[in-house]
Amino acid sequence: MAKPMTKTQLVAALAEEMGSDKKTAGGALDALISVITREVSGGGAVTLPGVGKIYCRERAERMVRNPATGEQMKKPADKQVKMTIAKALKDSVNG
Repeated sequence: MAKPMTKTQLVAALAEEMGSDKKTAGGALDALISVITREVSGGGAVTLPGVGKIYCRERAERMVRNPATGEQMKKPADKQVKMTIAKALKDSVNG
């Protein structure tokens, strides 16, 4: 399995794809991350065409077990960020 692409590598690839410099590409990536973070943390969802949908899901209070001690404890309700992958991306990976 290949190593994940780092932010520096992503910015370089984005700059090359856009035909611009790394500073502009880095700014665009930071702006995109900021918009996604603001929207999802506010309870909304963001759809990236061809990639997928990022959204926040609420989890109810539940019982969990500490693996070290085996102790059962109650975990309070929380939120979890989820991503559903687009069919186009799944098909390009598998096809």
